[in-house]
Amino acid sequence: MKINETLESLRVSYQASSLDAKDCDSDPLIQFDQWLQQAILSKCDEPNSFILSTVKNNRPRGRVVLLKGIHNSEFVFYTNYKSAKGDEIEKNENVALTFLWLPLQRQVRIEGKVTKVPEAISDDYFGKRPRGSQIGAIASPQSMILESRKSLEELFLRAEEKFEGEEKLPRPNHWGGYGITPDYIEFWQGRPNRMHDRICYKKDLDQWKIYRLAP
Repeated sequence: MKINETLESLRVSYQASSLDAKDCDSDPLIQFDQWLQQAILSKCDEPNSFILSTVKNNRPRGRVVLLKGIHNSEFVFYTNYKSAKGDEIEKNENVALTFLWLPLQRQVRIEGKVTKVPEAISDDYFGKRPRGSQIGAIASPQSMILESRKSLEELFLRAEEKFEGEEKLPRPNHWGGYGITPDYIEFWQGRPNRMHDRICYKKDLDQWKIYRLAP
């Protein structure tokens, strides 16, 4: 295929920065916060987006979701509990997160276990969402097969009509937050000649051990 010639010729020399263990915070969550703040300042598109990887019948599955907070050392995102990823999480609590910030030539990989966040946290965030997003969360049978786009829009309109005139919408029971408690976090900084910097934190009991990996 002609596209292969193009793909094989694509080359980027990573020279934006460097990373060494001595320059990293001893707490990977503080280190992550610093990198995320820099990603936001760098005008990355959707700097809080990450690939969430789950497992179904020993088959990995991934999709992009949005980080919406770090509560009690947990990385928090929100979704429909009855969605495909919700079902996968229910059956296997082990998940992985991957953040990519191309303008900074950086990547962060996180592994850990996921659980639902307290209802109060989900209620608080749901109340802050735009009304259209609230209606969408109520109306959409996420991951279910639909006959057409029109049928989805009809579900939205029915939910809109049901709550017409109500200022505060109730969070549906099928929608809320998940929190990932990390036990492995890897910070990747692109370097020239593919000699990238990889600084890793691994949880050992209650302590984080930090080390470097070969690229």
